[in-house]
Amino acid sequence: MQTVLQKYLPEHAVVPVFELIKNNQVHLKVVNERVTRHGDYRKNPDGSHAITVNSNLNKYRFLITLIHEIAHLVAFKKYGRNIKPHGIEWKHSFQLLMIPFINPNIFPNEVLPLIAKHFRNPTASSDTDAMLSMALKRYDAPNENYFINDLPLGCFFRIPSGRVFKKGHLRVKLFECMEVKTGKTYLFKPNAEVELLKIS
Repeated sequence: MQTVLQKYLPEHAVVPVFELIKNNQVHLKVVNERVTRHGDYRKNPDGSHAITVNSNLNKYRFLITLIHEIAHLVAFKKYGRNIKPHGIEWKHSFQLLMIPFINPNIFPNEVLPLIAKHFRNPTASSDTDAMLSMALKRYDAPNENYFINDLPLGCFFRIPSGRVFKKGHLRVKLFECMEVKTGKTYLFKPNAEVELLKIS
């Protein structure tokens, strides 16, 4: 198990994560990418605990996702199955589990303050924290996608469904973008990943 973890985690996180997995008797499975989620936790009918995490995550996002799922297990054990999946009990469990990992031996200096800020009140997905999401994205394997935040005003881009938009101005925290086909305006988060189109 430690050998597998070395492939997916920051070096100094391997041993403490291995201990968490062992102490909580987790069966960890690394799976192919799922678009809708980074990972999940379930309690099997036989009482065992299974966690899956996507294989395509960079090592920092993999760590956050794995601890996120272990926090579900810990919260259910401590508070019972009737709690909200991402309620106060889960948040508290997630915070406590993450504290030992929020240090410069594990996260890069430019990510550390964003991690610390996020874990004052962690959300159901780190993707909803635009600043943290964009900082973590810098460590992904290279691909052709861009953040809307990084695109020039007025350029055209395509989202995964195939729809094409023209980037507009920032309104408070969201970008107003016009769908080319319909002329309708939609709001996009700065950390939405899109394909830049070379058209004018």
